Parts: sequence; structure tokens; C-alpha cells
Amino acid sequence: MNATHHWPKHFYLVASGQTPPHHKPTRENMGSKAHNLLRMAAIGLPVPAALVVGTHFTRAPEDCMLPLFSVGLPALESATGMVFGDPRQPLIVSVRSGAPVSMPGMMETLLNVGLCEATLPGLLRQTGNPRLVWDAYRRLIASYGEVVAGLPGALFEDEIQRTTQGQDERLLDFSELRELSKRFLAIYRENAGEDFPQDVRAQLSGAVHAVFASWHLPKATSYRSMHGIDDAMGTAVTIQRMVFGNAGCHCGAGVGFTRDPTGGHNTIWVDFLANAQGEDVVAGQRNAHGHEVLAQTAPDAWNELQAIALRLEQEFQDMQDFEFTVEDGALYMLQTRSGQRTPQAAARIALDMLDEGLISAEQALERTQALQDSDLTTQRLVAQHADQPGAAPATPVAQALSACNGVVSGEIALDAQRVQERADAGVAVVLVRQDTQTTDIAALNAAVGLLTQRGARTSHAAVVARQMNRVCLVACSALQIDEAHRSVRLGEHAFAEGDVITLDGNDGRVYAGPVTTVAVADEDLLARLAALRQCANHATQHKPGKHAQPAATTAL
Repeated sequence: MNATHHWPKHFYLVASGQTPPHHKPTRENMGSKAHNLLRMAAIGLPVPAALVVGTHFTRAPEDCMLPLFSVGLPALESATGMVFGDPRQPLIVSVRSGAPVSMPGMMETLLNVGLCEATLPGLLRQTGNPRLVWDAYRRLIASYGEVVAGLPGALFEDEIQRTTQGQDERLLDFSELRELSKRFLAIYRENAGEDFPQDVRAQLSGAVHAVFASWHLPKATSYRSMHGIDDAMGTAVTIQRMVFGNAGCHCGAGVGFTRDPTGGHNTIWVDFLANAQGEDVVAGQRNAHGHEVLAQTAPDAWNELQAIALRLEQEFQDMQDFEFTVEDGALYMLQTRSGQRTPQAAARIALDMLDEGLISAEQALERTQALQDSDLTTQRLVAQHADQPGAAPATPVAQALSACNGVVSGEIALDAQRVQERADAGVAVVLVRQDTQTTDIAALNAAVGLLTQRGARTSHAAVVARQMNRVCLVACSALQIDEAHRSVRLGEHAFAEGDVITLDGNDGRVYAGPVTTVAVADEDLLARLAALRQCANHATQHKPGKHAQPAATTAL
């Protein structure tokens, strides 16, 4: 890399074999997401090269622009062998947020930055895939319009609906996507009052400013307030070489957990969308599939991912939540972090990892010390209408995917205002939405559960619901919402807003009305946790004092 002695402070490079003289890379100054990318790259995992602009610049984003373009971007170009804005070998990047503390989906991300009329032929030359080129371009126009120019996302979504007429947009061919891109450009011009920027440096500058600004979004500030996160820590911005999951039949994007985050069992848990980009999974607007589709789409990548899951747990000594992309059968890791989990999963994972030798007894105790016996019980559905003697077993009216277990009953509410009003009145409420959106975080905090028509178990909003221990069902295909009449249908059954439904997160079912439940304790898990605590107490009691004779060591 040229002129490494001029490497700017608060900038970091994640690239194999290239180590500029970083200001000390820590989670606090480069963000948790980028720090974990650095650790994955260091152990040889397939991580696309990235440039990180540190948290320091959250207070004054303009201060990062000169070193970004004079030193940082050239270093990333050197690491990738591509040039940003080059018409023949263009570097296309994602621009992602990343605070020192994980805040799933609370800030902004932009993909495909660097695509413009001049670089489209270069990407076509690189990939030989016109459908990919036009799909990536229309995605950039829409996301840039929404995130940077502040346009309503519905402007672009409505145009997609008019084009697809209800079919999956992944079925559009390159000519249809090219026409859609042209219409997106017209929508941008009409509503933003200016053309979509064709200067790729202006694109990158706008994207970086927007990601820094997203630290102050209402959903981000609400999340920090709920979780006691310091407003002063700020976010980093990671500029990373794009890998394309939307490049054809051996491609896709996914999110996974190294273990089941609902029950804690040692089984890899993956959501995957073939021929898609990562935002399709995490944004909560698309239904995803399980690992079986990944195994069919790219079997070598699936086998590699399972091996990487083990390496991640060995490196980070915790259950991991990771994001990945498969491009032409090749696997790339884009993120890992300690995964949000239910209390039952927290206990089982800590105890299992202790048994497996991944963590110490002290670590297992630390991770389970806040758990009460009541946390290790699960509500199980028994019958409908608790106040009616001899009530018959409940009959489900719809099926969905479960993102967080348990059973809750509550009134249907279709927006955040209704949730808050009824919750303030002491009423249990189930938020019912078309998509799982992180903008609903305040409403989700007040509700007892979430039911959505679309979305994935690993979407950002589902992850947040699991963190809050809210029952969450997604991808309920039988759900239809009529906001104009404030009503919903679940299959053949009609409900008005305010009617009571029950969500069974254990089996992914929806029921009409309230139900009878029973709390079932996980006796095996309680016994294992009690044994750990008893052993620790015994060791503490027999620990030698300042003047005591040494006692026999007690194994934990």
C-alpha cells in the first residue's frame, strides 16, 4: 500500500496481508461489527476487504472526507485490485453502520454504492450477468433515495408491485429490471428535485454522511434508551467490497445462528434466500427459507458454513449470529456477533459450552447469574376459553414461522399508537403488521407479541423481539390486513382491531380468542443450573482465607 506512514488516525483496513499502522483497533473506536470482521479475517475466514471509518467521526462526519478519498479509498482499491468509479474494473461497495454495542437494524446500510451509467458496463464486463447489473442498480437507486434523499420507500415499492403484478421480483429478467431502473431514476428526479447522482464520489460521500446520521434516528435513540447505551459512543462506518448474492442460480444471502437462539440446542439455525442480497433477509420484507435451500443452491458453501460456525464459536466463545453471502458458489462472511437469545437458550448454551470445554465455569456462572427459575419455564397451550368448564382443545386459524417461543394472548393492534394506548390502559396487545420492521421497536416494547405476514426468523426486528423475549411469529401467509377498515383476516376467519388472538411461539400457530396455558418447567435445565451454582458456592465456601490452611481444590 502506498504511503502507509500517512495512514490517517481513526481509519482501519480489513484485508488479508495488508496492515497499515492502525490507531489501536478496539470495539470502541472501530465498532463491534468491524472489529469482528478483523478477527474473522485474522483466522483466515473469507471476508471481503473493507475500509472502516471510526466512531470518532460521528460528531463531525465531514472531517473524515479528505482522508477517506486521499488515503483510505486508495488503500481499499489496492487491496481489491479494483478502482472506485473505473469504467472497466469498478469497485462496488456496501456502506454499513456499526456501533461498539450491537444495535440490530437500528441504523442504515446501503448496498451497491459506485454503480452509475459509467460503471454499469464495467460490472457487466466483470460478471457477464446483465440481470445482476440492473438488479443491483435499481436497488441502489431505491435505497439511496430512501436513506440519503429521504424519499418514502413506498414510492419504489409501489413501482415494483406494478411491475411484478404479484409475482416474485426475482423472476424479472434483465430487460424488465433495466426498465424498472429507468422508472426509479424518474421517480427519484421527480420527488427529490434533482437527478440521482452519477458521480460515484458524491454517492459515497452521501452514503457515509447518511450512515453517520442514522445514529440519531428515532428508532436508534429509542433502542439506546431502552438498553442503557451511551449516546456518546457513536457508530463507525464500514465500506466493504460488494459480493453479489443476486448473481444467479448458485448465489444467495443468509443469516444464521451457530445454535438455536430460542431453545439453545446445538443445531445451526439458518435463513437463506437464493438469488438475493442480504437486505432481503434482514429487512423483514421477504420470506426466507431454511438451510435446505442453501444446501441445494450451493452444497459446498453449506458444508463450509457449518465448519465456519464451529470456528466462530471457538474464536468468540459464544453462540454467534452471522451474515453471509454466496456468490457463484463461493461463501463470504459479512458479519458475526454474539446472538440474542431467550432465557432458556441462554441457560442451555452456557451449560452446554461449559460441558464442551468452550467456556469456564466462571463464564457459565456469569452468563446465567441473572436467570430465575421462572425464566426456565415455557407456556404450553392446553385449551380454549379458560373460563369455560370442559373447554375443548384450541383449533389454530393460521400457521407461521416462530422467531421466539412462548404463548401469549392479546388484542389485535395495527399500529404503534394503538399499541401504546391499549398498553397504557393495562391491556395485553399483539402487534399485527405486514412486515417485521425495526421502526416498530417502541410498539414492540409495549406489546406482548408480534405477528407479521412477511419476514424471516433472522430479520432485525425478529432478533430484537427475541432479545425482548416477546413471542414473535413471522411469514404468516394466511394473514391479510385491511388498514382502511382496521381489520384482519386469518384464512377464513375475520377479526376487527381489538379482537383477541393467541400466538403460540412453540408451534408457530395462531388461535382465535384467549386460551388456557400451563407453565412447564424444564426440569433437566433447572437441575443442571442448580448443580453449577451449588458447585460454585461450595468452592467459594472452601476457598482459603488470608490465614486459613489450604483446602482441597474443588473442581467446577
